This record gives sequence, C-alpha cells and structure tokens, in this order.
Amino acid sequence: MAGRPVELEAVRHWNHVEPGPGAGRGAGRGGAPEAVVSGPGIERRGDGCGGAVAGAAAARGGCGAGLAWRPSRCGSSAAEAPATKAEDDSFLQWLLLLIPVTAFGLGTWQVQRRKWKLKLIAELESRIMAEPVPLPADPVELKSLEYRPVQVRGHFDHSKELYMMPRSMVDPAREAREAGRLSSSVQSGAYVVTPFHCTDLGVTILVNRGFVPKKKVNPDTRQKGQIEGEVDLVGMVRLAETRKPFVPENNPERNHWHYRDLEAMAKLTGADPIFIDADFRSTVPGGPIGGQTRVTLRNEHLQYIITWYGLCAATSYLWFKKFVRRTPGL
Repeated sequence: MAGRPVELEAVRHWNHVEPGPGAGRGAGRGGAPEAVVSGPGIERRGDGCGGAVAGAAAARGGCGAGLAWRPSRCGSSAAEAPATKAEDDSFLQWLLLLIPVTAFGLGTWQVQRRKWKLKLIAELESRIMAEPVPLPADPVELKSLEYRPVQVRGHFDHSKELYMMPRSMVDPAREAREAGRLSSSVQSGAYVVTPFHCTDLGVTILVNRGFVPKKKVNPDTRQKGQIEGEVDLVGMVRLAETRKPFVPENNPERNHWHYRDLEAMAKLTGADPIFIDADFRSTVPGGPIGGQTRVTLRNEHLQYIITWYGLCAATSYLWFKKFVRRTPGL
C-alpha cells in the first residue's frame, strides 16, 4: 500500500510533472507524448494518455522512484476539432440561407412585374378599342399614339409597294383552333406596304394594306385588288422597330423588308416616316387582307411567381431541418 499515494498523485498531476531522470528515452516517437516509469528492475512506457495508466500500474508495484511524465496534447487536439467543425457549420448555415432568401426576393419582384404587365395590357386593350381619331399632323404626337386607331382620307401609289416578308396571316380563329398542335397550316406570304397620300394633311404616309400569299406578292397577279381613287381608311399607328437578334437585315435592293425601318422605307418611297396598319374593313376582293396588327404581350409572371416561391418554401424547409432541428443524415 506504500505506492498508493504515489499512484494518485501521478494520475492527478500527470500532465504537469516535469520530465525526470531517464524520461528522455523514446521521446518524440511518432510525434506522440510519452510517459516513462522506472524503478528497480522495472521500466514502463506509455504513449499519449496511456502514460498515466502505465504510471499508475508502476506505482501500485511499489516502484515510485524515478517516475517521470511527458506532457500530452491529446486533450487540446480533442478540443480544437469541435471548435473548427462548429465554425464550418456556422459558415455553411448562413451561406445556404441565401438560397431561400434570394428565391423569396425574386418571387416578390415577379409579383410587382405581373402588376405592371396587367396594367400595360389593360391600357393597350383600351387603346385598341378606342374610337378612331384624325391622324395628327405633328409626327412627334404620334409617338404617344401607337396602337391607337386613326382615320385618313386619300389615295394609294401602287407603283412604290414594299414587301415585308416572310409573314404569316393574323387569324385569331385559326390560331385558337390550332393551339397546342405540333403542326399547323400556316401560309407564308408578305405584308404589302403602300404609300398613301393624305388629301387633308398634304402628306404621304406608309400603309400596311395587309397579307397576301407568296404567289400573290407580284401586283400583276392581283390587279383587281389595286384600289384606285380616294378612299377612307382606318388603321392603327405603328412606330419604327429595331432589328431583333437573328432577324436578317433589310434588303432594299430586293425590296425585302424584315422589320419596320421607317426612315429607310420613307427615304425609298418619298413618304414621311409615318406608318399605319389598315384594319380588316379595308379589305377588298382580290387585294391584301387587312387587320394584320398582332397585339400580344407575354404575361408569364404567374408561373415565375409559383416557381420562385416554391423554391423558397422547399429550401427553407430543408434549411430548418438541417440547422434548427438537426435531423441526422441531412
């Protein structure tokens, strides 16, 4: 029992005792701390925390003399690992929270966009259904009248026709019937744009008379539809448009126009850069089919709202399960 106090003292202070004589043997082996217990006829080594056990065993044998310990780092390493893991989890937690927050912001933005688009569509529909007004003489005033019906009186100059092609005929009834089909019976052709001299205003404007099939683009094939003399027309004001990506350049030499370049069209025909789409009532037998104003505004914001808010809800749930409830496996 004489070795019992030595054992307790060794276990209690094993990490603080200075190395004693003979403790240097085997030091630094593999980088692990080592405890050496020596006595008469006894020498014990212990790596790491096992040194305390070796020391206690030696002390029980009554061999307290020459007891030496080497400091161990196993306790500090074990404490550093959880701290590092906690820091990584905290960074990941706030980083992943950006996903539902961003999705919520985009969904809210789409709500505002949808309100704006619905208002724009309502204004456009009210403008289209408005009563025709006389064509203003000031071209600057026309900039606020796009899609507004106007009425003019004058005569056509068929010798300077322009052709916007390729085009398909605007036919709401056919488009409704063929909605969702993989194939359709769309006929390709052109819009016939003809200079029109306004008698009252004394100016010449450009009028899109309407659609003709490809085989009727040549005016000689539709002489019956070439209106002579003064007529009254109602049409919608259209402004110039810029070339969209992948749309070919206009080819004035071949008289092929892919988009409305009013300045170039007016320069070629000697007209003013004023353009209207004649309504369907302007159609005459054998002539172009009027009413070719396609008024469509895409309004897909509702599906975007559902998508973003759905993503926000799903990622918020996963984040809650991962970092709040700490569900294993997530």
